[in-house]
Amino acid sequence: MPLTNATIIGLIGPEPASTGRPNGRLEVTGTMTSAEAAAGPDESLTVTDNRTGETYEIPVHDGTILATELRKIKTGADDFGILSYDPGFMNTAMCRSAVTYIDGDRGILRYRGYPIEQLAERSTFLEVAYLLLNGELPTQAELDPWKDQITHHTFVHENVKKFIDGFHHDAHPMGILCSTVAALSTFYPEAKNIRDDAVRREEIIRLIAKMPTMAAFAYRHAVGLPYAYPDNNLSYAGNFLNMMWKTTELRYEPDPVLERALDVLFILHADHEQNCSSMTMRAVGSSHSDPYSAAAAAVAALYGPLHGGANEMVLRMLWEIGSTKNVADYIERVKKGEFRLMGFGHRIYKNFDPRAEIIKKVAYDVFDVTGPSELLDIALELERIALEDDYFVSHKLYPNVDFYSGIIYLAMGFPIETFPVLFAIGRTPGWLAQWEESVLDPEQKITRPRQLYVGEGERDYVAVDDRG
Repeated sequence: MPLTNATIIGLIGPEPASTGRPNGRLEVTGTMTSAEAAAGPDESLTVTDNRTGETYEIPVHDGTILATELRKIKTGADDFGILSYDPGFMNTAMCRSAVTYIDGDRGILRYRGYPIEQLAERSTFLEVAYLLLNGELPTQAELDPWKDQITHHTFVHENVKKFIDGFHHDAHPMGILCSTVAALSTFYPEAKNIRDDAVRREEIIRLIAKMPTMAAFAYRHAVGLPYAYPDNNLSYAGNFLNMMWKTTELRYEPDPVLERALDVLFILHADHEQNCSSMTMRAVGSSHSDPYSAAAAAVAALYGPLHGGANEMVLRMLWEIGSTKNVADYIERVKKGEFRLMGFGHRIYKNFDPRAEIIKKVAYDVFDVTGPSELLDIALELERIALEDDYFVSHKLYPNVDFYSGIIYLAMGFPIETFPVLFAIGRTPGWLAQWEESVLDPEQKITRPRQLYVGEGERDYVAVDDRG
């Protein structure tokens, strides 16, 4: 088996002159097989500090080192020790988690060990929510009360409607949702008792149940429609469609194909490891805030166009292309660097996004109901040409989940402003699973990363008349 003898050189960045810390290099060598690194036996790295000549042994567990071990490496008694500098946490694990596994190189996504392909094909969103939060798929005896509890917590306090009514008519639904989720903490003050298992479980159920209601109410407010109350006889996805689209009919009957499509989309968005919003949920939760406040922060993170708004950018790109006959020319302009190809490539997946093929099939099912779409034709042609082009293949730019999700949502009648709201509904169980795991993890402390200070050294105050 090949050995992974590695010599890693880490440059020590400049510090303010007043610190007196020299620049230098660390030489790190370690010998273990790749299988041993993955399995996580107790091994070590031998670190030689070329600034001082000192050598250190740093333990390796589960293929990782503790960043605090670097603090031992100092140039003197007054030296704080080595910090690891990792903008965007590109190579830093912030927690141990058993919720979601991703292998970006092989295009693998699993919830609690179950492949996303199997869950999307055979499961329901509420089953997946139970799985994420409890670690196992429910038996029928477990699933029935779980569904019943969520169904009967979908209603919100009437004062929540008054709160939403206070927003301007053109307020973005995501802004309304963020604020409303935070406001729930004032309706359920007991939620701050996060160490109480029964309370914590009750708030988890409430948040999963009420998220679609608040999301639908935010949309109805924005378009000036009266609020449609939940229907406890419908499924989770069907009830959301009811609250979105019901008008004068006595009872709304969702199309079963669209209902199932939405359920699958919720499953595909349910969790995705330590992404921006999930990390935010954990970070806010690390201060022991209630889950509503932490979830509001996660919604705010998702609100950003680099996270929850990617499928909107795909739609705008397809509209700009305008026709299948313009696709080839558009791709050539992308290759020249004029702009990016939206919906292709992913920070994590360096092969293909396993959710993309699932959602592509969902798109066909949806358009069988809603009718043909020129946008879908453009997307299919764009995918076909791009995947035959060496430029995109060599750069490992494959369609991701956002490439088709926006087209599907638009075909189902959802306005663009609601796309990140739909994302938030699906992601809520994942956020809560990450939050609860963090709350119960004895290794976790309040999140407080270090910084690499690059500002001025100490200097004396100058009176305002003497400045300049």
